[in-house]
Amino acid sequence: MTSVGQDSLKTRSTLQAGGRSYAYYSLKKAAAALGDVSRLPFSMKVLLENLLRFEDGKTVTREDIQAIVDWQENKGSVSREIQYRPARVLMQDFTGVPAVVDLAAMRDAMKQLGGNPEKINPQVPVHLVIDHSVMVDEFGTPKAFEQNVELEYSRNMERYQFLKWGSAAFDNFQGGAARHRHLPPGQSRAYRENCLVLARSAGCQPRRLRSPRGRGIHPARPPQRP
Repeated sequence: MTSVGQDSLKTRSTLQAGGRSYAYYSLKKAAAALGDVSRLPFSMKVLLENLLRFEDGKTVTREDIQAIVDWQENKGSVSREIQYRPARVLMQDFTGVPAVVDLAAMRDAMKQLGGNPEKINPQVPVHLVIDHSVMVDEFGTPKAFEQNVELEYSRNMERYQFLKWGSAAFDNFQGGAARHRHLPPGQSRAYRENCLVLARSAGCQPRRLRSPRGRGIHPARPPQRP
């Protein structure tokens, strides 16, 4: 997981809720340092908060953050690449299998080089919904769903076993907690599960800030839009 940034603009603030302290990055404080942000579209405000949270002086600089604010004036006429880090990734089985294959290959390479293969993991939480392998063989009977799921497993068992291995082998893919999981076949479509099961109104990174000033505070993320 990428570490929380250095907060050179002093935008990090603290929220008390449920007996715990949560850190968040204030756009109001950012405006005091960078200029008015009230006319930024909501999507751009999400990008701004993301850059504030991950500013490290290397991958995300103060100039990158200022470029988001300046968009209000130049409307994108000035091109600048930014380092955006999503809160999570939603995948279905056709894209999930190649991703897990790549991760497994990277672990093999790390082992051959004498390193620790367990260091190879997704950097952000991954939700995998298996929904792209459905074929309708039976229909019009009370047992049609059950029979179709049974056929789906028989046709794709090797692939599903591989995904099950990956969900247990990699951090940020499945670890028993709600933020690390895959949904097996026969549940629903990825987009429905994303809206009704996986998406959360707000996120919190399950670790504490490293700086002495932020010790004991859990970094929070803004709402996730499905």
